[in-house]
Amino acid sequence: MNTDNDKKISATLATATCALLGGGAPLSVDAQEAPGWDFNTGLLVYSEDASRVQDLSVSVLARRTFFDDRFLTLGLTVDALTGATPHGGLHQTVPQTFTSPSGNSVFTTPANTLPLDGSFRDTRVALSANWQRPLGRLYQLNLGASASKEFDYLHLGVNAKISRDFNQRNTTVSAGLAFAADTIDPEGGAPIPLTSMLDVGDLSNRLGDQDKDIVDLVLGVTQVIGRNLVVQANYSFSDSSGYLNDPYKIVSIVDAVNGDIVPRTPAPGEIGPSHEYVFESRPDERTKHSFYGQAKYYMGGKVLDASYRFMTDDWDIDSHTVDLRLRWPISDKSYLEPHVRLYTQTDAEFYQVGLVEGAPLPAYATNDYRLGEFDAITAGLKYGWETSNGHEMSVRVELYQQRGDIPADKQFGNQIGLVQYPDLDAVIAQFSYRF
Repeated sequence: MNTDNDKKISATLATATCALLGGGAPLSVDAQEAPGWDFNTGLLVYSEDASRVQDLSVSVLARRTFFDDRFLTLGLTVDALTGATPHGGLHQTVPQTFTSPSGNSVFTTPANTLPLDGSFRDTRVALSANWQRPLGRLYQLNLGASASKEFDYLHLGVNAKISRDFNQRNTTVSAGLAFAADTIDPEGGAPIPLTSMLDVGDLSNRLGDQDKDIVDLVLGVTQVIGRNLVVQANYSFSDSSGYLNDPYKIVSIVDAVNGDIVPRTPAPGEIGPSHEYVFESRPDERTKHSFYGQAKYYMGGKVLDASYRFMTDDWDIDSHTVDLRLRWPISDKSYLEPHVRLYTQTDAEFYQVGLVEGAPLPAYATNDYRLGEFDAITAGLKYGWETSNGHEMSVRVELYQQRGDIPADKQFGNQIGLVQYPDLDAVIAQFSYRF
């Protein structure tokens, strides 16, 4: 018997299945929609504490529906970023002076303060396009391209995905391949890894722009278990090669006894850093393996969305991510969606607090907090509703907290008494409008 409740459950699971296959937040899909355009717009504000990174992002996703289940999706995102970000310098009890990323000036961090680079300013424009069409009765093909431009970064990418339905369309197997070619052109030039931060105007250790390539492979299966449950499992392989350093990150040279940064005196008549710092060095290749599972379960009008991801790479970083969402209808035209995300990772094998003066330089070293050991939690709430003209709107507010830990064997002397990992708190607010 085909009751109204059966129809509601089927519609909910159809939406869940589309989200699983798309891996993002696509517009809802009805069977054989009438040709036309749909738009999904968003405004996002991301704000870190202590005057760190601030991001204002505007996005538009437009989808054109054609006959025969063919879709063209176009995306545009513009980000405006400002603020200060940790660059790898150590927390010290004395002031520190650094040469700016451009090499044209200096800036000073007060004593007893974790160093931040306050010159962070950027605007990013990102474009994407995707074409989806059936191949026969059981196959689906997706072809896409992407491009983004920042002040010092250019990304160009292409991707393709093919999927096939089995078992009366209750099972879908998919395979996707993506390739990206990125160019990094840092302000002042890309520094030679593990060379010293120099006086203002001395760019003798800088290179021209640098390139990196990224190849991603994703294999997945989606299974409808019953009218209330849809599950998905993915394996992802990613290989990055080329210039993988962050050209703005540094590592401090420290005294072998007390762990303090070694003082430096600029050349006569010159202005430069007050202590010894070198630019970080990372391997020129990184291979990552990811295993991902997701389930969407319908519970009397509510939908529980739970996922888990494990990632491991040849930089010795392992990470675990648990993501939980519960879509809870509060009326026929509105809902609440609480969200919790838990993340933890180990540090890279070449993560260092500082490099000891006089010791041979290692091949690789970084003090980038993003490659350190840390835990993070995101928690928030989304409220969505249908407007009187049938459009959809939503508001989301979340809090993000990140806490790091530096292994005891990587600290010594006066480093132990000072906070060396830059903990982080941030607020995320987003408004979306779909029509």
